[in-house]
Amino acid sequence: MLKKRLTMRQIRELMRLKFGGDARSDRAIALQLGFARSTVQDYLTRIAAAGLTWPLPDDLTDATLDERLFGRPTTQTGLRRRVEPDWAALVRELKRDGVTLQILWEEYRGIHPDGYGYSRFCELYRSFERKLSPTMRQSHPAGDKVFVDYSGKTVPIVDPVTGEVKSAELFVAVLGASSYTYAEATWSQKLPDWIGAHVRMFAHFGMVPRLVVPDNLKSAVHRASFYDPETNPTYGRMAAHYGVGVVPARPYKPRDKAKVEAGVRFAQFYILGRLRNVTFFSLAECNRAVAEAMERMNGAIMRRLGVSRRDLFLSADLPAMRPLPAAPYEYAEWKTVRVNLDYHVEVAGFYYSVPHALIRQEVEARLTVNTLELFHRGGRVAVHVRRYGGSRHATQPDHMPSSHRFYDGWSEARFRRDAAAIGPNAEALVIAVMANRRHPEQGFRSCLGILKRLRGIDRDHAEAACAHAVSIGALSAKSLGSILDNNLGRKPKGPSTADLPLFHANIRGGGYYH
Repeated sequence: MLKKRLTMRQIRELMRLKFGGDARSDRAIALQLGFARSTVQDYLTRIAAAGLTWPLPDDLTDATLDERLFGRPTTQTGLRRRVEPDWAALVRELKRDGVTLQILWEEYRGIHPDGYGYSRFCELYRSFERKLSPTMRQSHPAGDKVFVDYSGKTVPIVDPVTGEVKSAELFVAVLGASSYTYAEATWSQKLPDWIGAHVRMFAHFGMVPRLVVPDNLKSAVHRASFYDPETNPTYGRMAAHYGVGVVPARPYKPRDKAKVEAGVRFAQFYILGRLRNVTFFSLAECNRAVAEAMERMNGAIMRRLGVSRRDLFLSADLPAMRPLPAAPYEYAEWKTVRVNLDYHVEVAGFYYSVPHALIRQEVEARLTVNTLELFHRGGRVAVHVRRYGGSRHATQPDHMPSSHRFYDGWSEARFRRDAAAIGPNAEALVIAVMANRRHPEQGFRSCLGILKRLRGIDRDHAEAACAHAVSIGALSAKSLGSILDNNLGRKPKGPSTADLPLFHANIRGGGYYH
């Protein structure tokens, strides 16, 4: 067996040197052409067996010469002498669970006993596979993976009122086995839009694959790593809700995401290219057009496989995918917060109560559009309707301590006592702060800030500032700080000398004019 095939040009040159007018020895030919002497002898043996003579006929093509020397063509499939299978059909069959080339070859030989041997069968299959697009060349089991990413190209959307042009991002998802594509426009690549696109993608499929393969954008991966990528916690909870695994593409490994990148490029020219001259006035209008283009794309027949992406999806991917959960995932943000002395936690500018026994403990807050849930050590301890306006405190009565007055040394009396040590005006300010709240405990945070702000301040200055704060209703530590910084409490109450009338010999009195 020859280790490396010589080209037809090299074989013709070998014959010219051996059988031409200036015939040379095998060793001289090997030195001139840069081959081993044994290689020259092997080819001379083949030439003799094929009955070839020099000079070769002018009409002898390289394909014919190759067939005479090696018994079969190497490049032109039209010259193959055995019955060939439908390679496109084999590509589709190979995507089914449990199907291998060995099984397909056995079925082929069962129909054509004199067909190709297994090694030649595999060689021809790989040759056909190399002609497919990169999207189809990768081998992915049916229902196994969906590749997701943003295209990087934006869609302009015009505000119909102001005429302002905003850019929407194009989210693209491609199923591994069928290349079935889902696309939609979102306003950004931020976490809410990223999660929402996944929820709508799964709803569109009607089923879920085993794995999701995202690129390393921040909404999916907090820390990219070759071995241990750290996924975004909210993204991980969404994946857990649907029972899918998240396997981010490895950094600097373009083959990991070749499927989605090929799908993204195809979506760009198929969807964006066809919509480039269309003006959109809303995101919903844009997504309707994207959905129509996507349906046409998935329904188009793929030239080399003879079927559409939708056909492959229905026959290969969908039967192997798993059912959706009973309810779609509801987007939620998670935050870790600490319970303050007033047994409230601050989330998004509002205060929500938890059982008073959790004072100073850390809890996890799950924030959705309508609700706020609070968890401690994995157990839910409070549920509130999310606030967007009105009172900043949401307090449930059963979260309060029985006395409403004392917890671990902190109480209304304690704040009044500490303020009275500064002066009566400071005590009055603290009393006003707590009286302004529905429950005194809700004012503990402000009282702590006021006492801290008065620390180290001259007593007279502090008393004057507190009196001024009470008089104008400035019942917060921030307002008191502004009064202290601007010395507002020290301004004299009576008229200044600048307000008194001037008396001088050169100034005429009022009687001068009567």
